[in-house]
Amino acid sequence: MLPENPRILLCNDDGIDAPGLLLLERVAKHFSDDIWVVAPAFEQSAASRALSIRDPLRIDRRDERHIAVYGTPTDSVMMGVLELVTGKRPDLILSGVNKGQNLAEHVTLSGTIAAAIQGMEMGIPSVALSQAYPFTEDSVIHWETAEYHAVPVLKKLFAAKWPKDVLINVNFPNCKPEDVVETQLTRIGRRDADLIEIHKRKDPGGREYHWLGFNGRLSTPPQGTDLHAIYQNRISISPLHMDLTHYKTMADLDAAFNG
Repeated sequence: MLPENPRILLCNDDGIDAPGLLLLERVAKHFSDDIWVVAPAFEQSAASRALSIRDPLRIDRRDERHIAVYGTPTDSVMMGVLELVTGKRPDLILSGVNKGQNLAEHVTLSGTIAAAIQGMEMGIPSVALSQAYPFTEDSVIHWETAEYHAVPVLKKLFAAKWPKDVLINVNFPNCKPEDVVETQLTRIGRRDADLIEIHKRKDPGGREYHWLGFNGRLSTPPQGTDLHAIYQNRISISPLHMDLTHYKTMADLDAAFNG
């Protein structure tokens, strides 16, 4: 699937200085020395597939191959592939490693996955990687788990190959590397309830404002889903694609419109 010493473009949604991106660069060096980093200048979590079409895109060139884009993850991949990575196009896009899981219905919100989607749409094999953690104030993020397991997971993915219209979503569980049970192929799950809470507060001037946050409630997902795998200390691998059509409903509606 990949040539020898592939050109790899790295991106994320946590920003170019995020520890997960530094981790991902170390992982990528196991596969190539032709690595480029083009990532948002600041955190763009939950940016989904936002594309800057009303604002200019400015860049901060840290060095020849590390470039911050003042825009979204999708902006960054487009700028990287079409403008900033010189010579030849990337052979592979790796997005992450995200601070926090990208699972279930939240895959549609994720800027990490959006970067991989953009790569896929440009004909480049793309993988999104995320490290789960519990979103509590005193939580410990087991970055070492992603770093330890990412290389063997990616080696197996590259050997197996996947279709051009598919991206791969990898989530590492919230545990130490030695506590990972196994790697599991999963489908997208769905949480029992919305995790988003709205907190209403007042600033020092007495003006009301609202803050969105996660409540951290766990769900009761069925086996085979990405949520269930992560809860069981398994690495979750989900192949995703962009066809959101619900074919059963389409067939049911056919009778109403064409019957």
